Amino acid sequence: MATIIDTTLAGALRHPEKRERPETPVLRKPDWLRVRAPGSPGYQATRAIVKAGGLTTVCEEAACPNIGECWSQSHATMMIMGEICTRACAFCNVATGIPTALDPTEPARVADAVRQMGLKHVVITSVDRDDLDDGGAAHFAAVVRAIRAETPSTTIEILTPDFLRKPSSAAETIIDARPDVFNHNLETTPRLYLKIRPGARYYHSLRLLERVKERDPGQFTKSGLMVGLGETKEEVMQVMDDMRSAGVDFLTIGQYLQPTRRHAAIDRYVTPDEFKAYEAIARAKGFLMVSASPLTRSSHHAGEDFARLRAAREAQVAATIAAE
Repeated sequence: MATIIDTTLAGALRHPEKRERPETPVLRKPDWLRVRAPGSPGYQATRAIVKAGGLTTVCEEAACPNIGECWSQSHATMMIMGEICTRACAFCNVATGIPTALDPTEPARVADAVRQMGLKHVVITSVDRDDLDDGGAAHFAAVVRAIRAETPSTTIEILTPDFLRKPSSAAETIIDARPDVFNHNLETTPRLYLKIRPGARYYHSLRLLERVKERDPGQFTKSGLMVGLGETKEEVMQVMDDMRSAGVDFLTIGQYLQPTRRHAAIDRYVTPDEFKAYEAIARAKGFLMVSASPLTRSSHHAGEDFARLRAAREAQVAATIAAE
């Protein structure tokens, strides 16, 4: 058993709400979760573009284990609306606090970075902005429009907050911006919400995904789960059923990794064989696309996965026509 030691002042201030939480031991990572440290020329080039544009990425803020691989291939997931979140989820490494005002130049800067990186597919996510009347929906839509104007051929995937306690027009504003993929992660099972995602509500998040399909049936929807938090296999299967009832096309499942000793503890490391079983079950339930592995994250291999997702829908439509 290994323990993460975080003694820096910056680390303490990053999650002020967790200062009084008891420290928990962190299980030693198994071999299948070990990755190489970043540092390739491609990684450095992507980092330079991000820094020059004054941009924030969830790759850095959430301490993603895949950053070396993705950045070496010029793939970075932009995190808009600042780097400070108004929520305090027990699993998340993004800083909690009082956010700064929105930057009206950000949409153009994000679009310019997408152009410089030559991205065929881009993922845009954000912090939660409960301080804003619309949760930042108009800003999110502005980023989508800016990318469309700068690089029309780039497909756009968004990973949004839940817009809890915001008017229905907030979500509609983003849906109507017509991203290619609308992603909102349920993250965990309903039983664990108060412990893991206390500022959110499971059925509200599920309803958000359902509303995307109601307003724009052609828009792909996507959602993800972390495992290793104490959930049961039966609970994961029930979440799959809930997602399918809401019309979700694409499911991702990955291993939860504990950012610090004061974040939610890892219950266990789920084996690669168990992930393969989850993938088989999900495909049998009718998802067009499933990505399930210890290192799977919402935006990992997003471009390749989107191509497969689109191809799966085309094959489904062709099969339906042939059967008529």
